[in-house]
Amino acid sequence: MNQLNQLRNFYEQYATNHKFTKAPKGLYEPVDYILNIGGKRLRPLMLLMTAKLFTDDLEKALAPAYAIEIFHNFTLVHDDIMDAAPLRRGKTTVHHKWNVNTGILSGDVMLVQAYEYLRQVDTTILSEVLRIFNEVAIGVCEGQQYDVDFETMDRVTIPQYIKMIELKTSVLVAGAMRIGALVGGANEEDAYNLGEFGRNIGIAFQLQDDILDTYGDPEKFGKKVGGDIAQNKKTFLVLKSLELAHPEVAARLKDLLSMHPEDEAGKIREVTAIFDYLDIRKHANQKKEDYLNLAYKHLKAVNISEDKKQLLYDFAQFLIHRDV
Repeated sequence: MNQLNQLRNFYEQYATNHKFTKAPKGLYEPVDYILNIGGKRLRPLMLLMTAKLFTDDLEKALAPAYAIEIFHNFTLVHDDIMDAAPLRRGKTTVHHKWNVNTGILSGDVMLVQAYEYLRQVDTTILSEVLRIFNEVAIGVCEGQQYDVDFETMDRVTIPQYIKMIELKTSVLVAGAMRIGALVGGANEEDAYNLGEFGRNIGIAFQLQDDILDTYGDPEKFGKKVGGDIAQNKKTFLVLKSLELAHPEVAARLKDLLSMHPEDEAGKIREVTAIFDYLDIRKHANQKKEDYLNLAYKHLKAVNISEDKKQLLYDFAQFLIHRDV
């Protein structure tokens, strides 16, 4: 994926030249920290890849790509506070390294900075780009609220869960690709189909994240394996297990996911054993493939040559079969 590496280097140089090193240090140092502790840069890369389908002038796509990455990391800073998470990408989270107040305030300024970079797009598309971005930002907040609500709901359905991850995760991927298409000069229909490609890839991406949370290598994954189980999150793996399990197994799973025992590792092992017994990983992989195929349907509908789309096909395969 030499072309992808070139785009990543192109983006990273821009981000390096636009670091947040100004005063007050207490506000901007955490911003610079979260933006530079790793991360796959998936969303800005997808914006750049989409723009490249329609133009070779990618300079004009760098500011909105950076805006998307800033916004994404803003959501992570605040999510980590809400989840009381100690690690992000294998490093100390902002609110643990500094404090909660710093995490809130630095996150707030990241949101404003995202708008500052986004408004640098051509004025002919600025209104539509802002509309898409605002729709994304509202969706992310709605998705986070659903995620919070699910913690206290006795029954969550798989369609409800898919809607939550669509809002919390995939709307940003969809928005990045739709904005990238517009920046590149695409018409509205092609921009829409590329956005829907991103939306479905985003859902598949989150399903893979659910799988990795239980079955991933902690050294590669960057987060504690079994974290969702420890936090009693109602992921696809849990909901599918409750759907398939015999009543006594389902009852035990519900019990396990309503407690915070001292032996957290034992709880994670027992829940994982239930997943294994029900072959839940296979069901999650199938669901993921369903969304990948739907994404490909939208990509196929984009009115450009298939050879230009190949990088997106390859990138999608990488995203949903990754181990990190």
